[in-house]
Amino acid sequence: MKAMIATSFDVSAACFRAPPSYSPPSHTSSWLQKSLNSHKGPRSIAVPPKFPNFRREAGLSLRGNLDAVTVPTSVPVRVAYELLLAGHRYLDVRTPEEFNAGHAPGAINIPYMFRVGSGMTKNSNFIKEVSSRFRKDDEIIVGCQLGKRSMMAATDLQAAGFTGLTDIAGGYAAWTQNGLPTEL
Repeated sequence: MKAMIATSFDVSAACFRAPPSYSPPSHTSSWLQKSLNSHKGPRSIAVPPKFPNFRREAGLSLRGNLDAVTVPTSVPVRVAYELLLAGHRYLDVRTPEEFNAGHAPGAINIPYMFRVGSGMTKNSNFIKEVSSRFRKDDEIIVGCQLGKRSMMAATDLQAAGFTGLTDIAGGYAAWTQNGLPTEL
């Protein structure tokens, strides 16, 4: 029988940090409650050995890379519109068909995905096409139809070194529902 080792890893990134007044729900297991309440400051969760498939290496790699994983800022459409008015550029990542049916004024269309049959496939030249139209430090608001593709596109662009990215929550559907200007 293999010896199992309890593994711990730091989960103190902002998205995992519990506020100082946090107390876990009563149904939280006792080992997790004890770990969360054991000290002030960064939290660490000890994974008990009853999880035999959890690899110690995963915990070690997570500890070193939590800060490297970032998610682009996402803002409501009215904030995105104010950013557009302030000089940010609008990158519309919808398909050409969606874009041609209507878009925000001045938007530049570079599809993140293309329709193929009844599904969609990722644009393999997306980063290259964006790089040909935008600088890595440009202030860019990224929008799609509902918000999912734009977040994926913004995440890929951020990983490629683009720094001034803002995702539009709710996408073009929310844009039109809020009565913001459009053009064909």
